[in-house]
Amino acid sequence: MVQEDTPEGLETQTLRERLSRLSEASVRINESLDFNVVLQETIDNARRLTNARYGVIATTDEAGGLDALLTSGTTDEQHDTLITLPGGMAIFDHFSTLAGPLRVEDYREYAESVGLDGELPMTVFSGMAAPMRHRDELVGIIWLGHDQSDQRFSDEDAETLVMFASQAALVIANARQHRDVQRARGDLETLVNTAPVAVVVVDATTGALVSVNQEAKRLVEILTPGQPPAELLTALTVRRADGREVSLRDFPLEEALWRGETVRGEEVTLTMGEERSLTALLNATPIRAENGELERYVATVQDMTPLKELERLRAEFLAMVSHELRAPLTSVKGSIATLLNPSSPLNPGEIVQFHRIIDSQTDQMRELIADLLDVARIDTGTLSVAPEPTDLATLVGEAREAFQSGGGQHTLLVDLDPELPLVMADRLRMVQVLNNLLFNAARHSQETSPIRVFVERGEIQVTVTVADEGSGVPADRMSSLFRKFSGITAEDRDRDFARTGLGLAICKGIVEAHGGRIWAESDGPGTGARFSFTIPTVGTVEASSPAQVAQPATHSARAQEQERVRVLAVDDDPEALRYIRAALTQSGYEPIVTTEPQDVLALVQDERPHLALLDLRLPGTDGIELMAEITAMVDVPVIFISAYGQDELIARAFEEGAEDYVVKPFSATELGARIKAALRRRAVSEPAEPYVMGDLVIDFNERRVVLAGELVPLTPIEYRTLVELSANAGRVVSHEQLLRRVWGLQAGDDVRPMRTAINSIRRKLGDDAANPTYIFTEARVGYRMGRPEPRGGSEERTPSTP
Repeated sequence: MVQEDTPEGLETQTLRERLSRLSEASVRINESLDFNVVLQETIDNARRLTNARYGVIATTDEAGGLDALLTSGTTDEQHDTLITLPGGMAIFDHFSTLAGPLRVEDYREYAESVGLDGELPMTVFSGMAAPMRHRDELVGIIWLGHDQSDQRFSDEDAETLVMFASQAALVIANARQHRDVQRARGDLETLVNTAPVAVVVVDATTGALVSVNQEAKRLVEILTPGQPPAELLTALTVRRADGREVSLRDFPLEEALWRGETVRGEEVTLTMGEERSLTALLNATPIRAENGELERYVATVQDMTPLKELERLRAEFLAMVSHELRAPLTSVKGSIATLLNPSSPLNPGEIVQFHRIIDSQTDQMRELIADLLDVARIDTGTLSVAPEPTDLATLVGEAREAFQSGGGQHTLLVDLDPELPLVMADRLRMVQVLNNLLFNAARHSQETSPIRVFVERGEIQVTVTVADEGSGVPADRMSSLFRKFSGITAEDRDRDFARTGLGLAICKGIVEAHGGRIWAESDGPGTGARFSFTIPTVGTVEASSPAQVAQPATHSARAQEQERVRVLAVDDDPEALRYIRAALTQSGYEPIVTTEPQDVLALVQDERPHLALLDLRLPGTDGIELMAEITAMVDVPVIFISAYGQDELIARAFEEGAEDYVVKPFSATELGARIKAALRRRAVSEPAEPYVMGDLVIDFNERRVVLAGELVPLTPIEYRTLVELSANAGRVVSHEQLLRRVWGLQAGDDVRPMRTAINSIRRKLGDDAANPTYIFTEARVGYRMGRPEPRGGSEERTPSTP
């Protein structure tokens, strides 16, 4: 037996202790499957095992690129600088090629010898790195460093790190697989929950509901208002396509399912009692266990009501077109028959009159055919527009002339700002929109009442409104005004007001082809109506492409995934949410969507979105309350999505801090532009002219800071801090403002990173905090910089209390 006080005994004891520490570290990194937690535990324990001052762990993605990067032992400022290091990818690529552990006595010297930038945000002397491999595939790299020149990594440290890296590779691979499964499950749940088709999963042995999506809940609400979905399964009657009826009141669901029938595209009628019924398209598939026993039943149910309504509208459309063509054709046919009838000679005046009838009636048919062609192009997405910089006043003038020459008798009151910007518009198409709206207003108001045309300027667009004092629009017709013929009543046709009946549908198609939106407002019958549409101004047509925004760095493993702006969208309407997701993707944003308000805060915590889109009305809460909860966690702009008639809620939302709002329906271009504008307003505002104060020059266009002719090396955080101070030169910038604008934090959060950045900037500028030249401290309030020097002079600098 080896004595512990002998060299062999001491060596054995040391080995036993090392293995014990290694075992404890392995247990700690196995305690969680959360990917970020596993990475942080891995690098923290690697430092403990080797007594290293600093640690960095980088993991690879499936393509071998950088997936995540976390640090240990660093300050927030050091971490922020490290993950944005200009030569960081080159360092990662170099260490990714390591076949085994690497120890270096002097990291800076080693880095320069292999062509890397040896400048790091922390002081590092000796270093050690080891790859993590799982099944011969590189999972990541562990890098450790000492901050003292007399400290070195030993052979035992290298052996320990290699053993630990081997164990960590397996744990990280499992955590990554768990993360990927969770993400896939979340994506699938979101997809199912936002699908326009009801999805129902039933336990085949008990008949109990396993899960239902949002559309299924909506259908249940139609059939059994206020009742849970399970109630439906006890009293529903299903009428099959062949006439058979299955009543779940008399025939339990589990018995109805025992045969395991597969149903494909069968039209059925779902009935509850004698009052409520629903026609639906049913697909059903049995799910069987390995032994063949029936386990579950998955059914999709598509509500056929919209399709039935579409069929009704199509029939109405054909009837309307037939009527509109038959009337002028009858006039033309009668006039021609009269002219050709030799038994009834006509005088020259009568002949001219019949020719005028033929001319006017063929013009009416030509207008109808042109409208039909436009509608067909809109429906197929082939309506072409050629926007170009255009003077809006010219468009309004041309529409006024067309209206008056076309028989319009109403007084037009036009109110235009002489300083309106140019708009991007197809001149002929936009005049067509204005003309249609003017004639629409004329048809529904007395000739003695005026029609007003006015324009409101916005940040990225102008809004044109045509308002009348006529019959108004009932609330129940507001949502369908822009459908084909939906705005035309039987009374309109009897009074010959209808013209083609397609004008508003065409207006909507043309406006949306320009990237705008159109809507109507009315306080009810007899109060008149206002039709408004937006047109992008020159310089905003590309606004749907999101710019890179200043993003506060965090210790999250997503710190490297900042190429796209993440937008959180919350709407309990799956169809609306699906459109928003498509619009965000089209505009280049990364959508994070949910129909469940209770999931929002967890998504905010995990995904850290840069902006939130919230519906004003949500089940169990309202959007304004949810906004307060979100902004209490992260400082992000919030844009509300509202429906017509929510003006009071919108006003309250702005009072509570909303950034903007968009009214349904809206175009993808408008949504993208509003998001970009909101992010731009939150970004640090950089003046056009450089800031000059003595030897200090801040060139905002070049993003350079020069002191006495020498370039000052600043980290991204330090540069953004200096920009915020200099952009507000002469004014005090509070601690809260700096935290919010530069770090994305709230008042009350840790101010140490901010103070560290200020101290570092002062050191690099040679600025004495006790007797400052550039950055002045306002005690317990914030910081300020003096106003820049006027050309040819300087201003007196009065230091404040440090």
